[in-house]
Amino acid sequence: MIKLCVFDLDGTLLNSLDDLASSTNYALTKNGFPTRTQEEYRRFVSDGLPMLIQRALGDNYSPEAGLRLTEDFVAHYSAHYVDATRLYEGVPELLDELVAHGLQLAILSNKPDRFLQMMIAKLFPASPFAMVQGKTDQFPVKPDPAALLYVLEKLRISPADTLYIGDSAADMLTAHNAGVKAAGVTWGFRDRGELEAAGADYIVESPREILSLAT
Repeated sequence: MIKLCVFDLDGTLLNSLDDLASSTNYALTKNGFPTRTQEEYRRFVSDGLPMLIQRALGDNYSPEAGLRLTEDFVAHYSAHYVDATRLYEGVPELLDELVAHGLQLAILSNKPDRFLQMMIAKLFPASPFAMVQGKTDQFPVKPDPAALLYVLEKLRISPADTLYIGDSAADMLTAHNAGVKAAGVTWGFRDRGELEAAGADYIVESPREILSLAT
């Protein structure tokens, strides 16, 4: 019986690709590097800010350049993190119905925790989440399961009673590494093939389908 649904954020609950791309391209341009396309950013995101910057730089990457771009990204994103970011259609209704069925909800993201908390406060003013965990120095990035296991420990929920929902291979692997069932969503930043290759237990094409899995 599912008692807890843990969601990834970007590409799962929120379409944030435009703002992530804009802030990264701002940092690239400011430092004299070529910008990247929207489609490239679909492949670059999901594994944390350092990896996003490294992938955007490509062959131009160096630790020094990475640090400069990270600082410029953070400065820009802090002011523009919800310029174009929106909840996916059907997400608010899904969250309401899961809560109405008595399930606990949580978020686990590779997004820096500072930004994660800002986004939840802005976009979910009446937050339905029992716990929101972004990237901190306390845990490695997903797909390491440590942060997910920490969420389960804090909420006193077993892996067997948990469903993890995300849009990338990293999400599917995180869930499996923690002994949790994984549902991959097809409306996010990655495609069905990646989710299947990562061993998704379920693949859903609409938020409504998650309700059927969890209740």
